[in-house]
Amino acid sequence: MIGLGAPLQSSTCSRADCKNAGRWRLDWRNPRIHSADRVKTWLACDEHVDYLREFLTARDFPLTVSELEATSKPSGDEQ
Repeated sequence: MIGLGAPLQSSTCSRADCKNAGRWRLDWRNPRIHSADRVKTWLACDEHVDYLREFLTARDFPLTVSELEATSKPSGDEQ
């Protein structure tokens, strides 16, 4: 998961035990406990994007799915 405004430290899919590279960005929030400005982000590989989308949609969480931009990936210079 990407922290609030924090740099992306991993581009791995957010599905449990998946080690694939994330290609999709799922921005979501739980409106019962988060204000409109509190958005969380999960990353998904091609295999799990539908699973994670359905998981969040089933809970009626506001959700936006977009392709992960190349500029969001870690530079490799961070230690």
